[in-house]
Amino acid sequence: MVTEAIILAGGFGTRLQSVVNDVPKPMALVNNQPFLNYQLLYLKSFGITKVILSVGYLHEKISSYYKNIPIAIGIEGIEIEYCIEENPLGTGGGIRLAMEKANSKTILVLNGDSFFDININDFFTQHDSFLADCSLALRKVNNASRYGTVKLGKDCEIKSFKEKDGLETEGLINAGVYLLNKNIYLSNTAEKINFSIEKDFFEKNKGELNLFGFEYEGYFIDIGIPEDYTKAQNDFKEFKYK
Repeated sequence: MVTEAIILAGGFGTRLQSVVNDVPKPMALVNNQPFLNYQLLYLKSFGITKVILSVGYLHEKISSYYKNIPIAIGIEGIEIEYCIEENPLGTGGGIRLAMEKANSKTILVLNGDSFFDININDFFTQHDSFLADCSLALRKVNNASRYGTVKLGKDCEIKSFKEKDGLETEGLINAGVYLLNKNIYLSNTAEKINFSIEKDFFEKNKGELNLFGFEYEGYFIDIGIPEDYTKAQNDFKEFKYK
């Protein structure tokens, strides 16, 4: 069972600034509450007890909100820590900085501007049974133009990654939910540098790591563009994690 999670919450939200420009993307309001609340309620339901928020841009907006609100929104029991990027570190660097505050062998990682409804316990069981160093939760979508895609080999081993190409075709995408072995990640990355976990860790080390991808069919949304941010307003009215 995994009990610690890192949420990447330090992005600038460039594509969303036409509708949300005064808070970090994870704090964008969905039905009058921050999108991040939904992620925390989801994590709590699967037994996550510690969340490390990797923050940067307007991070005070996040820490001031969660200072007094946990009981009111139902996330009491989750310890929230902050890891502040003084300079942008990218997805890989932000995870690395936050991981230094983690205590567990295996850490769950999520993007702060997307939601993928998978059973975290099942994800961990697969990760553990395959003796994986790193596992990616994958989702088949009809239009993969906004995302990089992943090709699996036998037994769920990741065979290759493909850059996003803008073509509106079906594909298996990296949905931004990972299980990472803390020691392996720290020993294979450099501290205090800006790098991409996708390109500079997964792709670069694919031949040396036990790297697996597991496909799930759960609900997925990325609120990073105005159209999907608007869609979330309706989708989350019946949010099942309370």
